Amino acid sequence: MTGYRGSGHSAPFVGSDLAEEDFDRIRQLLLARRGFDLGMYKDQCIRRRIAARIRACGLARAADYIARLTAQDEEIDALLAAISIHVSQFFRNPQIFARLEADVLPQLARQALQRADRTLRLWCAGCAGGEEAYSLALLMDELAPQGLTVEVLGTDISPQVLDRARAGEYGLHRLSEVPPEVLERYFDRDGLRYRLCERIRRQVRFELHNLLDEGPYPAADLVLCRNVMIYFSRIDQQRILRRMAAALAPEGILVLGSAETIIGEPRQWFEPLFATERIYRCRLSP
Repeated sequence: MTGYRGSGHSAPFVGSDLAEEDFDRIRQLLLARRGFDLGMYKDQCIRRRIAARIRACGLARAADYIARLTAQDEEIDALLAAISIHVSQFFRNPQIFARLEADVLPQLARQALQRADRTLRLWCAGCAGGEEAYSLALLMDELAPQGLTVEVLGTDISPQVLDRARAGEYGLHRLSEVPPEVLERYFDRDGLRYRLCERIRRQVRFELHNLLDEGPYPAADLVLCRNVMIYFSRIDQQRILRRMAAALAPEGILVLGSAETIIGEPRQWFEPLFATERIYRCRLSP
């Protein structure tokens, strides 16, 4: 195992200091302990993030960090939180949200109104800073179905990004797809920052959640889980999709990222509804 920087070396540890065998050891640890596969990440990007975590731990050698990672389960989770890409935007890929607004959400609302609890449940899994969870809340606020209770849940593995999500405050670069009239109606500007109005923030609940943890997933009519599955091994993707199918209401909806698709066994549980937008309908509960 390498990574030794030499006695008296004062330069901070950087991504290029991470030897190939050390990177592979870290990758294997994450895969074995959390089913999290680094293989889909851009190599230099992920090396920089791992190096930043090593520095944050006050360490200067990859060997010392790997020893900590091997011994401490909590460091596995801390590294996962550090390397996960917590970047999103309101209405990212607007054609998908246009489809949700025009076709999917109205139909789900009609189905929910037929149930005794008259409640529509939307779950944004891997919600990052809350942009997409709030986008769903904004769409439902605009649709304003009468007599329906709407619950929006955002979950993520990082407590830090969940705190940012709850604050509901964003730079303009996160809002580039928000129509001007929506920005005007729902956001308050403070200098270079925009804060979502309290009424919408209160409609979204954020919780810490790891998709690989044991226990049932929250019941939902729609699961928005975009650009999350690519981080998991094929076996864990199937396990997650099976549990999502079990959590969804009959004919519930799953929305994946544009680079994600459903193959193999999960095809028996989901069928394409709008294939281009990666919107699937649950047709069978496992």
